[in-house]
Amino acid sequence: MSRSTRTANDLLLGEWACLGLLYSGPSHGFAIAARLKPGSDIGRIWSLTRPLTYRALEQLQIHGYVEESGEEAGLAGGNRTLLTMTKPGRAIFRTWINTPVVHLRDMRSELLLKLVLADECGIDMSAMLKTQRKNIKTLQRNIDNSLDGDSKNDTVHTWRREVAEATLRFIDALK
Repeated sequence: MSRSTRTANDLLLGEWACLGLLYSGPSHGFAIAARLKPGSDIGRIWSLTRPLTYRALEQLQIHGYVEESGEEAGLAGGNRTLLTMTKPGRAIFRTWINTPVVHLRDMRSELLLKLVLADECGIDMSAMLKTQRKNIKTLQRNIDNSLDGDSKNDTVHTWRREVAEATLRFIDALK
């Protein structure tokens, strides 16, 4: 997607992750980048390099979801710019986190990221998960109804069916 066609609602998953990490309070880019590096608490779900983290934060500022709110002394000298989520940022984040994931292919990354961020932010996800479960059941029916008998052993069909089943078990285990 080119920059010119992206709208404020078309945030990338890394941008949502950055926004979620600012939900609880101000932080600086270096600290957010540390939480998004591979193997870190959030980075094990969705990781970004430090330059991509700063780019995501810049995009959030451009959209008006994040603003500079002060400075903090850095460990190695120099100051770090603190960023704070704005009211529009909080509103769009709450809408996103409470919206079920549409595609089965995004369950591992987007759904898991939403659940981990919601836990960190103290956001109750029970209503969203109930809707998510219903949507997955509908996807399952659509998958099964769209194929004839010979296609039931198709590799892609089998994969999608198994992802749906695994996601339903995962949601049920969270209750």
